[in-house]
Amino acid sequence: MNRVATHLTRLAGHTRTILEGGSIQQYGALCFRRTADDGVEVLLVTTRETGRWTIPKGWSIKGLAPHEVAEREAWEEAGVKGRAKKRVFGHFAYIKSLEDGREKPAFVEVHLLDVRGTKKRFPECEERKLAWMSPAEAASAVNEPELKSLLRRMEKHVTP
Repeated sequence: MNRVATHLTRLAGHTRTILEGGSIQQYGALCFRRTADDGVEVLLVTTRETGRWTIPKGWSIKGLAPHEVAEREAWEEAGVKGRAKKRVFGHFAYIKSLEDGREKPAFVEVHLLDVRGTKKRFPECEERKLAWMSPAEAASAVNEPELKSLLRRMEKHVTP
Protein backbone atom coordinates (compact mmCIF):
# COMPACT_ATOMS: atom_id res chain seq x y z
CA MET A 1 0.00 0.00 0.00
CA ASN A 2 1.43 3.42 -0.88
CA ARG A 3 1.95 6.21 1.67
CA VAL A 4 -1.13 8.20 0.59
CA ALA A 5 -3.45 5.21 0.90
CA THR A 6 -1.93 4.32 4.27
CA HIS A 7 -2.44 7.87 5.55
CA LEU A 8 -6.04 8.02 4.35
CA THR A 9 -6.76 4.62 5.89
CA ARG A 10 -5.44 5.84 9.25
CA LEU A 11 -7.63 8.97 9.04
CA ALA A 12 -10.69 6.92 8.09
CA GLY A 13 -10.26 4.95 11.30
CA HIS A 14 -11.00 8.16 13.21
CA THR A 15 -14.26 9.04 11.42
CA ARG A 16 -16.37 8.71 14.56
CA THR A 17 -14.05 11.00 16.53
CA ILE A 18 -14.23 13.60 13.75
CA LEU A 19 -18.03 13.44 13.52
CA GLU A 20 -18.38 13.76 17.30
CA GLY A 21 -16.21 16.88 17.41
CA GLY A 22 -13.19 15.19 18.96
CA SER A 23 -10.65 16.36 16.44
CA ILE A 24 -7.91 18.92 17.06
CA GLN A 25 -7.61 22.33 15.36
CA GLN A 26 -4.10 23.64 14.72
CA TYR A 27 -2.55 26.51 12.81
CA GLY A 28 0.55 26.18 10.66
CA ALA A 29 3.08 28.28 8.81
CA LEU A 30 4.23 27.33 5.34
CA CYS A 31 7.50 29.28 5.53
CA PHE A 32 9.12 30.33 2.27
CA ARG A 33 11.98 32.45 0.95
CA ARG A 34 12.91 33.57 -2.51
CA THR A 35 16.10 32.28 -4.13
CA ALA A 36 18.64 34.24 -6.16
CA ASP A 37 17.24 32.78 -9.39
CA ASP A 38 13.71 34.06 -8.63
CA GLY A 39 12.58 30.66 -7.40
CA VAL A 40 11.29 29.72 -3.98
CA GLU A 41 12.37 27.43 -1.17
CA VAL A 42 10.18 26.18 1.65
CA LEU A 43 11.17 25.22 5.17
CA LEU A 44 10.38 21.87 6.73
CA VAL A 45 10.95 20.89 10.36
CA THR A 46 10.99 17.50 12.00
CA THR A 47 8.44 16.56 14.60
CA ARG A 48 9.73 16.00 18.13
CA GLU A 49 8.06 12.62 18.58
CA THR A 50 8.56 10.78 15.29
CA GLY A 51 11.13 12.85 13.40
CA ARG A 52 8.95 13.05 10.29
CA TRP A 53 9.06 16.16 8.10
CA THR A 54 6.29 18.74 8.41
CA ILE A 55 5.71 22.50 8.72
CA PRO A 56 5.69 24.49 11.98
CA LYS A 57 2.24 24.21 13.55
CA GLY A 58 0.51 24.34 16.89
CA TRP A 59 -2.58 24.89 19.00
CA SER A 60 -4.62 28.06 19.16
CA ILE A 61 -3.34 30.72 21.58
CA LYS A 62 -5.78 32.95 23.44
CA GLY A 63 -5.56 36.51 22.18
CA LEU A 64 -3.82 35.63 18.90
CA ALA A 65 -5.41 35.38 15.47
CA PRO A 66 -4.66 32.19 13.51
CA HIS A 67 -2.01 33.84 11.32
CA GLU A 68 -0.31 35.19 14.46
CA VAL A 69 -0.26 31.68 15.95
CA ALA A 70 1.42 30.53 12.72
CA GLU A 71 4.08 33.25 13.14
CA ARG A 72 4.71 32.24 16.76
CA GLU A 73 4.99 28.54 15.89
CA ALA A 74 7.43 29.35 13.08
CA TRP A 75 9.63 31.17 15.60
CA GLU A 76 9.41 28.53 18.34
CA GLU A 77 9.89 25.50 16.09
CA ALA A 78 12.17 26.87 13.36
CA GLY A 79 13.70 30.18 14.47
CA VAL A 80 12.20 32.13 11.59
CA LYS A 81 10.73 35.60 11.67
CA GLY A 82 8.39 36.99 9.08
CA ARG A 83 4.86 37.97 8.25
CA ALA A 84 2.16 35.36 7.85
CA LYS A 85 -0.73 36.11 5.53
CA LYS A 86 -4.12 36.51 7.20
CA ARG A 87 -5.76 34.68 4.32
CA VAL A 88 -5.71 30.90 4.62
CA PHE A 89 -3.57 29.17 1.97
CA GLY A 90 -5.05 25.74 2.59
CA HIS A 91 -5.66 22.92 5.04
CA PHE A 92 -4.35 19.45 5.75
CA ALA A 93 -5.17 16.64 8.12
CA TYR A 94 -2.97 14.21 10.01
CA ILE A 95 -3.05 11.89 13.00
CA LYS A 96 -1.64 13.57 16.13
CA SER A 97 0.00 11.29 18.68
CA LEU A 98 -0.72 12.67 22.14
CA GLU A 99 1.63 12.40 25.13
CA ASP A 100 -0.66 9.85 26.79
CA GLY A 101 -0.34 7.52 23.79
CA ARG A 102 -3.75 8.26 22.27
CA GLU A 103 -4.14 9.39 18.67
CA LYS A 104 -6.52 12.10 17.45
CA PRO A 105 -7.21 13.51 14.01
CA ALA A 106 -5.84 17.03 13.63
CA PHE A 107 -6.85 19.61 11.05
CA VAL A 108 -4.30 22.31 10.26
CA GLU A 109 -5.18 25.72 8.82
CA VAL A 110 -2.09 26.80 6.84
CA HIS A 111 -0.89 30.37 6.38
CA LEU A 112 1.96 31.42 4.09
CA LEU A 113 4.83 33.06 5.96
CA ASP A 114 7.33 35.16 4.02
CA VAL A 115 10.57 34.65 5.95
CA ARG A 116 12.48 37.87 6.65
CA GLY A 117 15.12 36.47 9.00
CA THR A 118 16.37 33.38 10.79
CA LYS A 119 18.13 32.74 14.10
CA LYS A 120 20.32 29.78 15.04
CA ARG A 121 19.04 29.79 18.63
CA PHE A 122 15.31 29.48 19.18
CA PRO A 123 13.08 27.75 21.75
CA GLU A 124 13.06 24.27 20.14
CA CYS A 125 16.44 24.34 18.37
CA GLU A 126 17.72 21.31 20.31
CA GLU A 127 14.61 19.25 19.49
CA ARG A 128 14.18 19.66 15.73
CA LYS A 129 16.02 19.51 12.43
CA LEU A 130 15.36 22.11 9.73
CA ALA A 131 15.75 21.89 5.97
CA TRP A 132 15.21 24.41 3.18
CA MET A 133 14.24 22.74 -0.08
CA SER A 134 12.35 23.23 -3.29
CA PRO A 135 8.59 22.80 -3.03
CA ALA A 136 8.84 19.59 -5.11
CA GLU A 137 11.49 18.12 -2.77
CA ALA A 138 9.41 19.12 0.25
CA ALA A 139 6.28 17.51 -1.22
CA SER A 140 8.24 14.26 -1.58
CA ALA A 141 9.44 14.45 2.03
CA VAL A 142 6.07 14.82 3.82
CA ASN A 143 3.47 12.08 4.40
CA GLU A 144 0.18 13.98 4.36
CA PRO A 145 -1.46 14.12 0.89
CA GLU A 146 -3.02 17.56 1.37
CA LEU A 147 0.26 19.02 2.63
CA LYS A 148 1.98 17.56 -0.44
CA SER A 149 -0.55 19.43 -2.60
CA LEU A 150 -0.03 22.70 -0.74
CA LEU A 151 3.72 22.42 -1.21
CA ARG A 152 3.34 21.73 -4.94
CA ARG A 153 1.16 24.85 -5.26
CA MET A 154 3.94 27.02 -3.82
CA GLU A 155 6.01 27.39 -6.98
CA LYS A 156 3.02 28.72 -8.91
CA HIS A 157 1.68 30.83 -6.08
CA VAL A 158 4.72 32.81 -4.97
CA THR A 159 5.88 35.24 -7.62
CA PRO A 160 9.07 37.33 -7.52
